[in-house]
Amino acid sequence: MRRIETIAYVIAGFTSAVTALVLTGRLASALPTAAEGLEFSAISAIVIGGGSLSGGKGNMLGTFIGVLIIGVLNNGLNLLNISPFWSQFAQGLIIFIAVLIDAVNQKRLRIKA
Repeated sequence: MRRIETIAYVIAGFTSAVTALVLTGRLASALPTAAEGLEFSAISAIVIGGGSLSGGKGNMLGTFIGVLIIGVLNNGLNLLNISPFWSQFAQGLIIFIAVLIDAVNQKRLRIKA
């Protein structure tokens, strides 16, 4: 169990380092607050990809698809000159719908069991 935990932390650290390098290259500067506010997008991508907020569910493919959906949504709204407020509103609405669908599915599974 300890080995799996260590491997998980190593993978998380490595992917965080790669992400930091990509973001630094994209912004052409290294600021400690460069990724501030991206937590909402990360949680949105996981929930849209099928991860359950109650825990225990989710997979890499679903999360990847969620990241693509959030990326296309943010980029599309940005290209249309939509206010960032409405972009976050759209993400929140999508999260609400995804959580609602997950709750209905959880309830349906509990009734069958």
